[in-house]
Amino acid sequence: MKNLLVVFLGLYLLSCSAKSDQMVEVKQDPLPSWNEGVNKSAILNFVKSATDSSSESFVEIKNRIAVFDNDGTLWSEQPMYFQLAFALDQIKKLAPEHPEWNETEPFKSVLAGDMASVMKQGEGAIIKIVLATHGDVTADDFETGVKEWMAVARHPRFDRPYTDLVFQPMLEVLEYLRANDFKTFIVSGGGIGFMRPVTNELYGIPAEQVMGSMMKVEYDKENKIINRYPELSFIDDKAGKPVGIYNFIGKKPIAAFGNSDGDLQMLEWTSTNPNSFMMYVHHTDEEREWAYDSLSHIGKLKEGLTVANELGWTVADMKKDWKVVYPFELKD
Repeated sequence: MKNLLVVFLGLYLLSCSAKSDQMVEVKQDPLPSWNEGVNKSAILNFVKSATDSSSESFVEIKNRIAVFDNDGTLWSEQPMYFQLAFALDQIKKLAPEHPEWNETEPFKSVLAGDMASVMKQGEGAIIKIVLATHGDVTADDFETGVKEWMAVARHPRFDRPYTDLVFQPMLEVLEYLRANDFKTFIVSGGGIGFMRPVTNELYGIPAEQVMGSMMKVEYDKENKIINRYPELSFIDDKAGKPVGIYNFIGKKPIAAFGNSDGDLQMLEWTSTNPNSFMMYVHHTDEEREWAYDSLSHIGKLKEGLTVANELGWTVADMKKDWKVVYPFELKD
């Protein structure tokens, strides 16, 4: 009987040990919001080979640079860019100081709530709205305005703060890369002054690692402040992205993540680095987020998808690859 008890005890301990190992393995999954498959494996294998000193694909820590687009890659961008939503709200806020806007397009349509008319006026109208709301202000006051808006503005579809609409699977990619000594940067067509106030809190990416389109700014020596002016000085989109990376980071990335044709040149340039990794986020989930690509006026993905498929880049299918889209899904 005693020997039998010893045998049962041994089997029980082995069972507990196996279960413990399984729990540790699950707990240590760096990408728990990703479904198992080729795309999750591609990310894991890239990082493993880049950090394995015995691998031919090993990359020294100083060269582990990863760049990410923001709109549509790290957070949603529908039904309009979040920065445009901010600008529209600013038009209404500033309207009492500009009575001429009541009779001047595109401001007249914005104040009337007629976004269809605004969109019909094209890209030029959007630029006018952005310039009118992002210039003639100090850098500090603009940053304060962004933070105040982020704290109260609600997304029209989800009735949640815009800051809730970051992508949980991409947050995990960012954390996984940094845990393996990658330095992560944002390289976005969005405004640098709009993103920097919130990127550290949202993504763990500090302001000095954020690049974007820029307004003209000048230093006011008398008042010792930075002033913003209603004039674009740099557009960080398409070919502007690799140029911006070259000028501000000074190193070619070994990993690049985007979601639109505006990111293609950034991914192409990254691909010229040996042992590099390129990934597109493909919006395919109309139920949890949106489904769009080649026909969308926001985040259009046509040429980039063709190139990615031809060259074997990773294309993450939001519907198939992601268990959840937003962090709040984990809590609900």
